[in-house]
Amino acid sequence: MKSNEALVKPQSDIFFHTPSRQAHKIFFYPICLGHYYYEPNYHLIRNSYDSFLLMYIIHGGCTIVTSGKEYKATSGQIALIDCYQEHEYYSSTGWECLWIHFDGPLAREYYNTITASTGLVINLPRPYSVEKDMQKIFDIFASNKTVKEALISNYITNILTELMVSVSENTLASSHSATVEAVTSYIHDHPADDLSLKRLASLANLSPYHFARLFKKETGKTPHEYVISSRINSAKFYLKTSNLSVEEIALSLGFPTASS
Repeated sequence: MKSNEALVKPQSDIFFHTPSRQAHKIFFYPICLGHYYYEPNYHLIRNSYDSFLLMYIIHGGCTIVTSGKEYKATSGQIALIDCYQEHEYYSSTGWECLWIHFDGPLAREYYNTITASTGLVINLPRPYSVEKDMQKIFDIFASNKTVKEALISNYITNILTELMVSVSENTLASSHSATVEAVTSYIHDHPADDLSLKRLASLANLSPYHFARLFKKETGKTPHEYVISSRINSAKFYLKTSNLSVEEIALSLGFPTASS
């Protein structure tokens, strides 16, 4: 059905659903959903709307405010909002999105897990699968097909799982970056130490093979290349700024001899 909400364009659609008793017990279920084209200066403020909101931004962007925090969501991003809390969203330029108000026995747990590390706006490297599942749900209602609640629940589960996997990958990538950063700091601070691949891998609690691959991916250099480059850069600095001999500098930076 067409929306008659102010500052929502006429081509926008909204559908409502009353979940069955079984859905309340075991499924994720939609409460309402739509494909909206918001006009500039649209602004919604709500104390609560008992559900969680999935919003896939197709074009444009909006600002979301909840729990005293402000988030920006733009094209290709997904927002997951706890609408049990006071919330608002708005835009001075307008935006287009697919959205679903949903709930279910595990909705709170999924929400907490997904938003714990990244906040409520998720940036997916491949948002197509989420958009596809949201579009499938929308198409079922738009075509007046029989609503199979198990199927709808499966689509919502797929979406939430995709968001959870993406958050986990981002957290893992952040962890990897921190690991490599710690090792490079150690290299700079301890140039005369044993900086062999085996030693550096042990500092990272990784096998030499996996550490070497991760290090190259993060820095663009192998561990050996990075160590040599770091030592040479330090040597250049001491040659220019100190009265130490070449041999003293070489030995202090981990080179076995002055000739090396």
